[in-house]
Amino acid sequence: MQVIQLNYPYDPKQIIQEPIVLALGFFDGVHRGHQEVIGQARQIADQEGLPLAVLTFTHTPKVVYQTIHPYHYGYLTDNRHKLNLFEGLGVDLVYLSEFTWQMGAQSPQEFVDRYLVGLHAQHVVAGFDYTYGPVDQANMTTLKIHSQGRFEVTEVPPQLLNQEKIGARTIKEDLKAGQIDRVNQALGYPYQTSGIVMNGYKRGRTIGYPTANIATDPHQILPGVGVYVVEILVQGVWYQGMASVGYNVTFQEPNELTCEVYILDFNQMIYGERVEVKWHHYLRGEIKFDQVADLVSQLDQDLVDTRAYFDN
Repeated sequence: MQVIQLNYPYDPKQIIQEPIVLALGFFDGVHRGHQEVIGQARQIADQEGLPLAVLTFTHTPKVVYQTIHPYHYGYLTDNRHKLNLFEGLGVDLVYLSEFTWQMGAQSPQEFVDRYLVGLHAQHVVAGFDYTYGPVDQANMTTLKIHSQGRFEVTEVPPQLLNQEKIGARTIKEDLKAGQIDRVNQALGYPYQTSGIVMNGYKRGRTIGYPTANIATDPHQILPGVGVYVVEILVQGVWYQGMASVGYNVTFQEPNELTCEVYILDFNQMIYGERVEVKWHHYLRGEIKFDQVADLVSQLDQDLVDTRAYFDN
């Protein structure tokens, strides 16, 4: 898969000089609704014998229009993970564009002329709620007008989970509430975060459960407080584990949110390593124990439940 980064105004020499099928969207999370958009675009590309391209942005357009720092905006997928998911869906080419004030200041017609016609789109595919300017002036209905017959338009209807529309906002709400099983159903794959293993208080090793304390990348959303079944990628190998997101309430440590992973059948020093975590299943909430022995007993049960999850 080829990735071309664009800055406004882009150099026309960067653009692939052949017709394409173009899927549009920010695609945060590349959830099942997004997968349907890309899947339909892939089918059209195969039928028409054309490459499948995606036009997306390096960061949410909200950073231009709202008082918000990009690293304070919680993403479901960073660009690296997003690109990996695109490749897995059969995308041939990604135009990864910086969304700047100048780009956003274009009229809807200018956007279509420069970023759809200019990219040689022969067929454009997007979700039913895609916009490219003010919603009443730049939506999937107006896109057919702005195309001026220069490309075909396919609008993809919403995808549903339990009779509700799958969308990034709902997924984020479920994620923060610890509803990881529902999150994974909507995504179509296990939610994933990344970060660096850092030094912690090392209390885990004193009770038989040493953990990797992970400084999660700040622009990614951690699941809500609780204990989870996870997998963790360390030095290219996936290991089973159980993760705690919480405030270490039993030990009354500084009131800071931490993410700690106990890695099953593992005994290596991995401080400073970049790791990936796949969040599979919610086990329980955070509990304050009066005795450390009670905490250990609960961790023993969590370990049994974690192994049973993977066995099943």
